[in-house]
Formats: sequence, C-alpha cells, structure tokens
Amino acid sequence: MLQCLSGGSCVRVIEGYRSTWYFLFLVLAYAVYLIFGALVFSAVELPYEEQLRQELRTVKLQFLEDNECLSDERLEEFLARALEASNYGVSVLNNASTSWNWDFTSALFFASTVLSTTGYGHSVPLSDGGKAFCIIYSVVGIPFTLLFLTAVVQRIMEFSTRRPVEHLHRRWGMSKPLLAALHAALLAIITISCFFLIPAIIFSVLEEEWNFLESFYFCFISLSTIGLGDYVPGEGYHQRFRELYKLGITIYLILGLIAMLVVLETFCELQQLKKLRKIFYIGKQKKEDQLNIVDHDHLSFASVSDQAASFREDKTDLFPDDIVSSPTATSNGPMAQ
Repeated sequence: MLQCLSGGSCVRVIEGYRSTWYFLFLVLAYAVYLIFGALVFSAVELPYEEQLRQELRTVKLQFLEDNECLSDERLEEFLARALEASNYGVSVLNNASTSWNWDFTSALFFASTVLSTTGYGHSVPLSDGGKAFCIIYSVVGIPFTLLFLTAVVQRIMEFSTRRPVEHLHRRWGMSKPLLAALHAALLAIITISCFFLIPAIIFSVLEEEWNFLESFYFCFISLSTIGLGDYVPGEGYHQRFRELYKLGITIYLILGLIAMLVVLETFCELQQLKKLRKIFYIGKQKKEDQLNIVDHDHLSFASVSDQAASFREDKTDLFPDDIVSSPTATSNGPMAQ
C-alpha cells in the first residue's frame, strides 16, 4: 500500500481510467438530482394533495347528509364508474356532451401526440381494435417520425446554423467557437420567444381557465415531449371553432418540436459541449498499425524526407559513383559499346 502511494502507481491507475471515474461521478450526480427532485416535489405538493382530499371528503359527507336515501356504497360505485370513464376522456357532465374525442381533428391531434411520444393521456383508445392498431401504428410511426425529424432538422441546420456561422466567420474574422456559441444563444432566445412566450400569451387568452404561467407550463411540457396531460387545450366546454383550434395546435406542436430539436442540435455541435461529452466516453482502442501511423507520425513530411535520404545513401553504396551520378554513363554507356 505504501509502495503504491509512494511510487505513484495509484495515480497512474486513476489517470488510466479517468473516463470511468467521470462516468461514475455522472451516474452519482444524476441519482442525486433525481432524489433532490423527489424531495422538492413531495414537500411542495403533499400539503396540496392533503387539502384536496379533505375537501373531497367534506363534499362527499355533505352530499350524503343531504341525500339520506342514497347509501355510501351506491355513491362509491357511481363515482368509480364516472372516474373510470373520465380516464378514457369521457365526461358525465351535461355541458361536456358536445365535445367528442374521436372526431377527425381530435384523432389527428391524438396521432401527433402518439408519434411525437408526447402522449397527454387525456384520450386513449376505448376498443380492443383501437388498442391493437395503436401498438402497430406506434411501432412503425415512431421510427418513421424520428427519421422525418432528423431529415428536416439536418436541412434546417444547414441554413439556420452552419452557413450563417461560416459566413460571419469569413466576413468578421471572429473565432468560430465563440461565434457558434453566440449564434446558439441568439437562436435559443428566438425559439423561446416564438414557441413559448408568444404562444403562452395566446393560450392564456383563448383558454378561459388558464393564466400565463399555466399556458407557459403547457408549452414547455408539450414541446419537451413530457406530456403530463393535466393541461390540454381545446377541451373547454364552450370552446369556439374547436376543430380548427385543434388543427392549429397540432401544427404548432410539430413546428415547435422541430424548432426545439434544431436548438438542441445547434448546442450539441458547440466545441465546448463536445469536449464536455468526451470526458464521459470510453476511449477508442487503436490498432497497432494505426498507432504506428498516427501516434508516431510516420507519414509526416520530415519522416518521409529522412527515409528518402536514407534510401539514396543505400543506393549509393550499392552502385559505383560514375554509374549513379553520371547521366551519360547510365544512358549511353552500355548501348554505346
């Protein structure tokens, strides 16, 4: 042990497995972050849950007192059935009877949330045939969506990121990494304004029960594909132009998802983030011939020149000076005789 510490072999072991230590630190940090989120959510939301439970108990007891002919068991059966239907997107309220979950625009909205893996969960297939088709549709559609988004994002990146950065780099002469970082920050600000702030204002106006924070929360939860489903637009009882509204939301979600991917891809191409990612990766093991070529630099200009000079010296030793150095002797000597 003392020899290990004094000789520095432990330090060499740590240096040799540096990426592994970085990776273990990353796993530990992620676990701590998960635990931290759980503690905060529990501390913030648990009192509100308890308050809501108490309010529901009070309302239920008051209802049973006002309707003595109704037993607690019958009320429980009705509530269980109503909640089960509500989980499938069907409400028992009279003013919700005009809203259908499976007309064309609502089905189109559902298909977009399935393929983008957002999945609000406010409406789900009711029949066995619908569930089976949803599985097959998703198995084919999700990879197809990834292929579609990848192709679209790569084409947009060429005109929104790579060419502008290259043009400004040639024109202004700024450092390319610095220019790329500034461009990424500007692109993020534009995306947040166009797909978060402005839509949040619009949703807070169109949705009667939403304030700005709830609208912004919906935009973020949707475009990050989290899709909790606690806020879904177009589900109000008196929603005007519901079909057109649903169609507009579908287009907004697709365009917003593309914009988010463009921003993420722009940041991923930054040299600073590339260096940060590499410290957690496993180093590639090079073959021996690659090490000879790349690491020892045998193909450099100096080494090639040295080898050529050595070859000329060997050739001089093998042949007489008058044959090697005299052009007339080499070209006319044997033929002239």
